[in-house]
Amino acid sequence: MAFNHEFIEKNIPWMIVLVVLTVSVGGLVEIVPLFFQKSTTEPVAGVKPYSPLRLAGRDVYIREGCYNCHSQMVRPFRAETERYGHYSVAGEFVYDHPFQWGSKRTGPDLHRVGGRYSDEWHRLHFRNPRDVVPESNMPAYPWLAETPADAATIQAKMRALRVVGVPYTDEEIAGAKEELANRTEQDALIAYLQGLGTALKNVR
Repeated sequence: MAFNHEFIEKNIPWMIVLVVLTVSVGGLVEIVPLFFQKSTTEPVAGVKPYSPLRLAGRDVYIREGCYNCHSQMVRPFRAETERYGHYSVAGEFVYDHPFQWGSKRTGPDLHRVGGRYSDEWHRLHFRNPRDVVPESNMPAYPWLAETPADAATIQAKMRALRVVGVPYTDEEIAGAKEELANRTEQDALIAYLQGLGTALKNVR
C-alpha cells in the first residue's frame, strides 16, 4: 500500500507519530533559538526582580484569577500602542515565572497600569469597582484589605526563584518577612500593579 496522504489519514497510529514529529520539529525551530537571544534572556534597562511585597502581590493576582480577564501583553498594533503605550517586550518579563502574557481583553490591559492611578484609587477599586468605574463588571475584593500578606512562605518562594535564575541576594531573602510585616494582601497587590510596565513607560 502506498504511503500517501490517504493512507496516513486512515491509519491513526501513523497520523499520531507524524503529528508529534511535525510539532516537535516546529517547536524546536521556533523556541530553541529564543534561549540564545539577548532580547529574550536579558532584562531591559530598569527591570529588577520583584521585591518581596510585589512578589506576594503577584501571587494574589494569580490566585484571584485576575489574568482570566486582564492581559499583561500590549500587542504591536496601533490600536493598542496608542491606548496603552509601548508594546510589550520579552526583556520586561525575564523574572516572571510564569509570565502573565495573553491576548484576553475582557478587562482592560494591565501591563502599563503602573503609576496611572494612585494607591487610594486602587483601594477604592478593590472595595467596589463601580465606585471608580461605573461600567465595570469586575467583582469586589474587600477581603484583601483584611487579609495579612503571606510572610510565612515568601523566603521559600524567593529561594525557588533564585534556582531558576532570579538574582535574589541572601540579604534580600533574609529581609523579606520584615518587608511584609503589617502589610495586607491589598497592599501587596497594589504594589505589584504599580510596578507593571514602568520600565518602558517613557519609550516612544
